[in-house]
Amino acid sequence: MAADTTSGSPLRPGTIAVTAGRPDKVPDAPLNTPITMAATYVAGGEVEYGRYGNPTWTALEDALGALEGGRCLTFASGLAAVATVLDLVGAEGKVVVPRHGYTGTIMQLADLESRGRLTAEMVDITDTDAVVAACDGAALVWLESPTNPALEVADIPTITKAAHEAGAYVVVDNTFATPLLQRPLEDDVDLVVHSATKYLAGHSDVQMGAIITRDDDLWAVLKGRRDLVGAIPGPFEAWLTLRGLRTLHLRVERAQANAQELVRRLGEHPALSEVRYPGFGAIVSIVLAQGEMAADLLSRKTRLWIHATSLGGVESSLERRRRWKAEAATIPDGLVRLSVGIEDVEDLWDDLRAALDGCVG
Repeated sequence: MAADTTSGSPLRPGTIAVTAGRPDKVPDAPLNTPITMAATYVAGGEVEYGRYGNPTWTALEDALGALEGGRCLTFASGLAAVATVLDLVGAEGKVVVPRHGYTGTIMQLADLESRGRLTAEMVDITDTDAVVAACDGAALVWLESPTNPALEVADIPTITKAAHEAGAYVVVDNTFATPLLQRPLEDDVDLVVHSATKYLAGHSDVQMGAIITRDDDLWAVLKGRRDLVGAIPGPFEAWLTLRGLRTLHLRVERAQANAQELVRRLGEHPALSEVRYPGFGAIVSIVLAQGEMAADLLSRKTRLWIHATSLGGVESSLERRRRWKAEAATIPDGLVRLSVGIEDVEDLWDDLRAALDGCVG
């Protein structure tokens, strides 16, 4: 969980989030990396063209790589990062994937499978024995932990060991946990993926993705794919994400504390049949006892909580996930995913409780 300074002393994640990816400390240097708006560079250097690199991307990649403990590549969106990883799978290769997960990932796999490009085997990520058995013959094992929106937790070390024995790469979508709460590369995972749109940027104003790995050869392959396809981030978006990263530890600490307090109170509310929380992070899923209509009513009745489909911003939001046709049928109709923000927890509770009171059958 630490990086070395020039003096050899370890830095903790919160300090890394503030200090990594800064310009050199020379007189009159800016504290922050400037935004470099360039599509073309003078010939003779390492970059040459705007699709191949940008100093603003590099600063962000240095910082995020230090946080996760590997080398980072940033992308135009989380789905661009997902697509680049799936490109590693050869023709008709097998991908093991959670039955509950980010719908963008599930939809990409379904599209590729429908075109005969690969096969996807969906598993219950909490059934470790079943996941281990599914690793046989797989090219890639894709994990989310916690899963979206079921909030299931995978046994990452056990599954990773089995996947490697089967000759498969392992990737973990670490968007929900963030590198402050979970660092999958330390469990020998090959690749970590982020929708940096969410917690890393943290202010609901950026779309960006990232991949981190410790394997230099794998990094080079992925960099080549990004160069070729052109799924590059904008320099302004990279700068905003790096700016957001500076307060990641503060935002996660506050949002997680709010989530844990809300979970404690929600367990007693008669409108709910279930409260799902993995014990860490700031995402909570609740299941309304009266099902779909009550869940939709809740989404309309809150005043402070915002009805929105994304998550991980400073503001609190909520959404009934089954309103999307692509959501898994095994997700309850009455499930509402809460993305807990950094507001005062008493205000969050007052608003949510009042809305839930109106959903009691």
